[in-house]
This record gives sequence, C-alpha cells and structure tokens, in this order.
Amino acid sequence: MSHTAAPSPPHPGTAVPGPARTRNWPAPIWTLMLGTFAVRAAGFTYPFLPYHLSTLGFGTAEVGQLLAVFGVGWLTGSLVVGWCADRLGRRTTLVTAMLAGAGTLPLLAGAHTPGAVAVTAFLAGAVYDASRPVFSATIADTFPDDGARASVNAWRHFAVNVGAAAAGTAGGLLAGPLGITTLIWINAAMCALFGVLSWLVLPPDRRTTPGQSAPARYYRSALGDTRLWLLLAASLAALTCVACLFSTLPMLMTSRGLSAADYGLTQTANAVAVLVLSPLLNRRLTALASRSTPMTGLLAFSSLLLGTSMGAAGLASTTWEYSLTAALAVPGEILAFVAAGDILNRISPPHARGLYAGAWGTTLAGAIILAPSLAAWSLSLGGTAAAATATLTVGVLGALLCWPLARSTTAPSGPARPTRRRSRW
Repeated sequence: MSHTAAPSPPHPGTAVPGPARTRNWPAPIWTLMLGTFAVRAAGFTYPFLPYHLSTLGFGTAEVGQLLAVFGVGWLTGSLVVGWCADRLGRRTTLVTAMLAGAGTLPLLAGAHTPGAVAVTAFLAGAVYDASRPVFSATIADTFPDDGARASVNAWRHFAVNVGAAAAGTAGGLLAGPLGITTLIWINAAMCALFGVLSWLVLPPDRRTTPGQSAPARYYRSALGDTRLWLLLAASLAALTCVACLFSTLPMLMTSRGLSAADYGLTQTANAVAVLVLSPLLNRRLTALASRSTPMTGLLAFSSLLLGTSMGAAGLASTTWEYSLTAALAVPGEILAFVAAGDILNRISPPHARGLYAGAWGTTLAGAIILAPSLAAWSLSLGGTAAAATATLTVGVLGALLCWPLARSTTAPSGPARPTRRRSRW
C-alpha cells in the first residue's frame, strides 16, 4: 500500500489492490476470518451467562448487573487492545489477548460468589471480543480501496453472526447434557487454539523507530474528532438493539418460563436468516461503499430496523414469536455493521487505525452494558410492553443521531485523512 501524504503505518499488512474476492485474500486475512468464526461459534460464555448465573442463585437484578460488569470489561478491553494493536503490533496483541482469554474464562466458570463472578466477568469481557480491533486494523492495512474493505468487513460480519448463531444453537443443544460450565471451558480452548494459529500464520510485527511510530497528535485528536464521537453515539444506539439478541432476549424468555434450548432455537432462526440474506446484501453494500458518500443513511435505516424488530420481542410470548423477531433483526444487523465499518474506515488516520477500531469496539461493549440494564429496568417498571417501548426508542435515537453524523462526515473536521490510490472496482 502506498501513502503519499503520510508515513506508512507502523504494522502494515501487504496491500492487496483491486476487488477483495475471497481468492485474493492473503493468508493472514483468511486466518483472522476463520479464527473469528471459530471463537464466535464456540463463544458460549456471554449468551449463556444469564442462565449460568441463574443456576448459581442470582436474581434478575443481579444478573443484569453482572452482565453489565462483563460489558465494562469489554469496553475497557476494546480500548486497550486497539491501542496495543497500534503500538505493540497486530500479532502480538491478538496472541496475548487470546491466551489471556484461555486463562480467564475457566476462572469465570468456576466462580460462585458475587465478588468472584464480578471480577472474572470483567476480565473475561476484556478479552471476549479482542480480535475485532485487530482484524479491523488489518483489513484497513491490507486493502486500500473502500469497496474492498467493505466487502471483507461484510464477510467478517457474516462470520461473526453465523458463529454467534451457531453458538446459540449448539449451546442450546449441549447446555443440558454437558452443562454451561463445560461450554465456557470449550470457549477457552478455542481462544487458545486461535492464539496459537495466529502466532504461526500472522506476519511478525515490525519494531517501530521514532520516525515510524504513531504521532501522539493522532491520539489526542481522536478525542476531538466530532465525526468519531457522533459515529460512536449512533452506533451505540443501534448496537444496543443488536445486543438485545444476546442479553434482553434470554431475559425475556426466562421471564416467560422458556428454557436455554428454546433460546437456542431463536439463534437457529437468526443463523438461517444470516445465511440467506448476507450473500444477497454483501454485493450491494460493496458497490455502495465504492461511492464517495459515507453510509450514514444506511446506518440510520439499520437503527430503525433494529429498534422495531427487537422492540417486537417485548411483545412476544412463544418460542416461534421470539425466533421470528431474531430473524427480522438480521437485515438491520448486517447494515449496521457494514455501514459503521465504512464510515470508520473513511475517518480513521493510518497511524491510529487500531485506536479508532478499538474506540468503535467500545460501542459494542456499551451496548452489552446498556441492553441488560435497560431490560431489567423496563421489565421492573412496566413489564414486557415497557421493554418493547424502550428498545424502539433507542433505535429511533440512533437514526436521529445519523443526521449530524452525515453533515460532519462531509465537512473537513477531525484528523486529516491521507490521499491514496483508489481502484476502479
């Protein structure tokens, strides 16, 4: 990748010009894609944590609080991992985080007291989604074209979404015979495997010299980048609705007396919708990303879709109704992740790609914190109807925030973005 207006990134991948067809992906991208799918498909910890905590005797309010602690860890970890990806290197950061996950998740599985669960939930949350900032930065390093980046990001979301749905389906089937504690151990083992594979396949990190290291101004200017803050706010609202799939939905189903196996069926419905819709949407989204206009309108539309579909879950009462809402959320999920990724790629300076990706990752963590807390509050306030109204309101708020975001992304604010070659694709 050539950069004419700024020094090259400290930990670049090998630039791949032109269309990002899967046959053109280099080995590190394939490794990250397959590893991301594997750890998410074995990522039983978070979606089944509410059931695990319930078997330990924790009440609804305590479960919501402990899930929020997990989210605080997720938020902290996103920032730390993003910073480390820029400063220490992509491979070093990912391997360290995955091995830390392999050691931390079993501690969470064995914790029983509120204090022990809170500490281990925080640590587990810090490494649970550690691959995302590293993968985001590596995609930006490897593919110089916005359309190519959007294509790879779309398939990454496909891998994450199908993996998460597979975890819900398999977990629902295995939770009874194996127990959720065993499922968390499987999650830890897959983290270890991904860490070892990353060490073997990803290119070594280059040591930086003072002239090559990321200037401190990029880190300071991130705090003053209006575009980044608006993207974070809009994404937080949209992703809070997404997080309802893995936190609010099991809480709602538990309140109706439905089991972990019933919840697994909702994830099966979600997976089927992902398999059907992702290939159809990805091609169109790739073409849209090749345009000069950021996908702020699509981000707004996705927030409305998510607020409506997951808000409807508050009105459901049977397994098939919950499954329908989980499937209806899929188009909004795909649009939200790809649109936000497109905007993030356009505003991220090369030397701080990991930092910006980590900052955006905090919106996922924030959603993990807000969704169960919002569900617990609204359920206690007015039952499932209040939960439906609260979720819909959050989705509408996300759409409204996209209006100032659209204006700011067309204005010359925030860190300057270096010029680069654009492919004709």
